[in-house]
Formats: sequence, C-alpha cells, structure tokens
Amino acid sequence: MKAVLRESRATLLLAVPIVIGQVGQMLMGITDSVMIGRTGAVPLAASSFGLGVFNVFFIFGVGLLTPVAVFASRARGAGRHDEAGEFLRHGLALSLGAGAIEVVLILLIGVHLEWFRQAPEVLAAVNPFFALIGFSLVPVLAYLALRQFAESMGRPWVPMLVILAGVVLNAFLNWVFIYGHLGAPRLGLTGAGISTLISRTLGTAVIFAWLRMDPAMRAAWPTRWFAPLSWDRLRRMLGVGLPVSGSLLFEGGAFGAATIMMGWLGAVPLAAHQIAISCAAFTFMFSLGLSMAVGIRMGAAAGAGEHSRLRPIWVGGVGIGVALSAASAALFLVYGRAIAHAFISDPGVISTATLLLVVAAVFQVFDGGQVINGAALRGLTDVKVPAAITFVSYWVIGLPLGYALGVRGRFGPAGIWIGLAAGLAAAAVLLGIRFFRLTRDPPAA
Repeated sequence: MKAVLRESRATLLLAVPIVIGQVGQMLMGITDSVMIGRTGAVPLAASSFGLGVFNVFFIFGVGLLTPVAVFASRARGAGRHDEAGEFLRHGLALSLGAGAIEVVLILLIGVHLEWFRQAPEVLAAVNPFFALIGFSLVPVLAYLALRQFAESMGRPWVPMLVILAGVVLNAFLNWVFIYGHLGAPRLGLTGAGISTLISRTLGTAVIFAWLRMDPAMRAAWPTRWFAPLSWDRLRRMLGVGLPVSGSLLFEGGAFGAATIMMGWLGAVPLAAHQIAISCAAFTFMFSLGLSMAVGIRMGAAAGAGEHSRLRPIWVGGVGIGVALSAASAALFLVYGRAIAHAFISDPGVISTATLLLVVAAVFQVFDGGQVINGAALRGLTDVKVPAAITFVSYWVIGLPLGYALGVRGRFGPAGIWIGLAAGLAAAAVLLGIRFFRLTRDPPAA
C-alpha cells in the first residue's frame, strides 16, 4: 500500500498540468459548440458531422505520434537525454508528413460528403468549415509531438499554459468571426473554422519557441534538425505508432460511425449528440490526462529496469481515475438538462441531449478504465494485442449493438449510446486483464 500511495502522489504531480492542458484543449471544442449553437441547430449539427469525420484523421495522427512520449520517457529513464531529442526530431518529421497527407485526403473527402447520407441542410452548411479544420491538422499534430516531448522530460506546465491561452484566443476569434464583430463579416460556422486554424498554428509556434529557449531542455534539444533521419528509429516508432493508431482509430472511428448513424435519425438527434459527446469528451479529458501521466511513468520505470513499480503505478492511476469518473457521472445525472440548455434553446435538442447524458454517466467509469489500461500497456510498448482488443470491443460488440438498438430498434439515440457503453466496458476489462498478464513476472533479460 505504501508503494501505491507513493506512486499515486508522483503520478498526480505529473498528471495535474497534463489534465489541465487536456481539459483546456477540450474547452476549445466546447466553446465552439456553445458559440455555434447560438446560431441554430443546423450549424451545430453540421459542426458535429464535420468534426466526427475530422476526428478520424486526428486520432490516427495522435496514435502515430504516441511513440514520442513512449521512447522519450524511456530514454529519460535510462539517462539518455540526447536520444529523447532524436525521438522528438523524428516525431516532428512524422507529424509534418502525416499531416500533409491527411489534409489532402480531407480535401478529397470534402467534395464527396454526400457519401455519408446526412440531412441535406447539414451537408449544405458543413463546408468550408470542414476544409479549414482539415488544414489545422498540420500544426496540431506538430504541437502534439512537442507537447509529448515536454511532458516526457518532466516539463508539463508550459504546454498547459499554451493550451489555456489558446482557448482564450479561440473564444475571442469566434466572437469576431462567428458573430461578425470588430468590422469582420458574420461568418457563422466558417468563422469557427478560421478561429481553430489560427489558434492551433500560433500555439504550435509558441511551444516550439519555448522549448528552443528553455535552458532545462538544452541537453535534449536536437542540434542537427536537417540531418538524415534514422530508419531504425522510424521503424521503432512506426512499430508502436501504427498499432496505437489502429487502436485509437477503432475507438474514435466507432464514435465517428455513431455520429453518422445519429445523423440518419435527423438533425435534432445529431445536434443533441454533439452536445452530449462534447460534455462526455470534456470529462474524459481528466481520465485521458491521467492516463498520459501513467503511460509516461510506466515508460520511465521500464526504461530504468524498475519492474516492481509497474503495478503500483497502475493501481494508483486506476484508483484516481475511478474517483474522477464517478464525479463526472454524478454531474451528468444531476445537472444534465441544465448543461444541455447552456448549449442551445431548442426544446427537442435539450430533451434528447439530457437523455444521452444519462447514458454518458453510466459509461464514464468504463471509459476512464479503458484509457488508463491502454496507456499503461503503451508505456510497456505492448500495442498489437491491445489494438485487436479495441477492434473487437468497438466494432464487434459496441457498434453492432448500437445499430441494433438505436437505428433498427426502438431506443433511438440512446440505443446508439448504449452500444458505445458496452464497447467501452469490454475494452476496459480486456485491457486490464492484458496488463495483469504482462506484469505477472519480471521481463526476461
């Protein structure tokens, strides 16, 4: 128990700024939803649809860059700061290359959005918002590489401040471009896309400049930016990043598919889904930030060869995560209608969103458990089996159940979310079993 308490304290110290940063990042999306919602249900539904498709590409990039945190933390645990900097350099190369390819794919999809069978009024409203957030992929993926490097090197506070400043900037730019203030035209949903692109680009520039000038980063900061890339490092990073991308895509793609299915039910359910998913994603940021700290500390312990610390780190992380998830669930159950009303005044959207928040309250604990278990396994560079577990959980269990209950059955929007909850529960249990099996005995020399 002493070991668990000791590791819990250390995890919390690292997790607090990461959690605040993740919550701040989510606040940017919630701010967009609230400010777009004031212009009507159709723009809000269009933003939900556009972000649902965009997030599939974003999540792939997040997974691809996960090795920056994994290998930088392991290098730091082994006392190799210069090696950590090399993984940053290679991570930035991956972020720029993958981001450029994804932007092209988003632009190609943008001219064929009718494939997704959304309501005509939603399709008419979604562009050019969809293209603008697509262009923001390049800076946001570069930012993720830089932030993960800083956090892995024990410097999480400045990235947190950069994110919070970005939230304020994004809200101000929304006020200017969505509603047409300070002489700007009233651009509605398109204005939200412009604000997102500007905020993300400036945030990336700021964190790069800080890392470049921070004396504490001098030992790890790359000195040969344009040297040839190491194919061995790229191979190792892709060996972790691609399975993690697959795992995150199976999860994020399931939520994207749920968004599309919700659109089949109409604009009102889709708008309600956007409200509920924004709220659930906001509270999930607490568990996600905690899981990132758990993964970094797992990697550092593994890099230092301290196998006995792995389970105490995991137990402390899960305990904190369950407490956070329970608090979120209580918030949704008690204040669900008031939360929905803060986004929009449409009675139909409010009623449906309130119901979805009840379901969200139920799956909060499972969502927190699966993300912490997955991060713990990534810290151990175990990624292939978790990817298979994630696929089964969401695409064999969750989505088919949601389709049967919500689209074909009589449960409607709530049925789709019940399916998602079942997938999250399966992932949490199976990933937890996997972690226990891997940490049963010390690794072979």
